[in-house]
Amino acid sequence: MAGMRDIKRRIRSVKNTQQITKAMKMVSAAKLRKAQERVVAARPFKSKLEEVLKRLVAVSGEIDHPLIQVREPQKAAYVVVTADKGLCGGYNSNLIKLAHKQVEQSEIPAEVVAVGRKGRDFFRRKEKRIGHEFINIGEEINIELARQVTRAVTNMYESGEYDQIYLVYTEFMTAIQQQPVVKKLLPIDPPEDEGEDAGDYIFEPSAEEVLNTLLPRYVENVVYQALLEAKASEHGARMTAMGSATDNAAEMIEKLTLSYNRARQAAITREISEIVGGAEALKQ
Repeated sequence: MAGMRDIKRRIRSVKNTQQITKAMKMVSAAKLRKAQERVVAARPFKSKLEEVLKRLVAVSGEIDHPLIQVREPQKAAYVVVTADKGLCGGYNSNLIKLAHKQVEQSEIPAEVVAVGRKGRDFFRRKEKRIGHEFINIGEEINIELARQVTRAVTNMYESGEYDQIYLVYTEFMTAIQQQPVVKKLLPIDPPEDEGEDAGDYIFEPSAEEVLNTLLPRYVENVVYQALLEAKASEHGARMTAMGSATDNAAEMIEKLTLSYNRARQAAITREISEIVGGAEALKQ
């Protein structure tokens, strides 16, 4: 059994760790509330944008735009959205596992556009070519980051560097539940016309020109929504992981305290036995 001094040192160390994990849980919970509000607020705009796009497709007829142009696929890119930091449970590993599987099983040559340090570092170790990288993305997502990512991927697509581009990110469901997903970004699949009446809208100067303006904004919004979902998922995963770590530390402290009490009791019993033995020896 370990000595009492060693056990006390371990208890003190675990308590210090517990204080850190508890503080990190509280910080992540505060950040999660803000991130969740932004995700929920952005979803209706995305839905409305898709609705308007659907109506535009219905009245525009044949669409001719570089972001919709379908080419014979020669090369694909996967925009992998991970965190810059760890300590968030399986958030990064689950997402990276899915992205790696998609890249490995792709029927055409595939590369990675890394958003977040963890994904960048993983694919570097795997010696996969990284077409572009965005790191140090911060604790809050801003529209400028979404625009930078969108500009990069749309330029790559329009230049013919990639013929297909996919988003790989974690979709936020609840604070304790997140789902890694893969969604096609480019070329844009126009929403199917479901027979809705587009006569309620008057498009100026024309439906075609509005559509040409709307399509790049649509891609930007899809990227922005994915980044928001990923950041909220990261905070939720880190809050859950730090909560579990705090609980595990409490259990460890309880076990170490029990071991310390047993060692202390054994030491007291041994001292009493030595005293009694010495007294008996003096009597003889």
